[in-house]
Amino acid sequence: MSLDINELSQTMLNAFKGQLQANWPQIKHYAEAEAKKLAENLVLIEKLHLLGDMSDEQAALQHKLQKNAARVVLISVQGMSLLMAEQAVNAALDAVKTSVNTALNFTLL
Repeated sequence: MSLDINELSQTMLNAFKGQLQANWPQIKHYAEAEAKKLAENLVLIEKLHLLGDMSDEQAALQHKLQKNAARVVLISVQGMSLLMAEQAVNAALDAVKTSVNTALNFTLL
């Protein structure tokens, strides 16, 4: 199974919107950018892992870095708390968890 950036990004964006409905007008553009970055990172991890250029541990670290970066960006928006950002990022990643873990053939998310 090959991951699709656009599909992952849209699925995560929908999850962001569901979690951040009250703040959506202020956070929409940030959420769009972060969903895209998370999707691109997951596709890169898939590619490098399949080529044997990235171990499971390296993939987990790469993912953790991108996840933390997304959380920091969301926290920077006025009115966003750490808890809100964490819940939004977790919801976005949960929305793509099965497809990503299946494509990678190991549990990343």
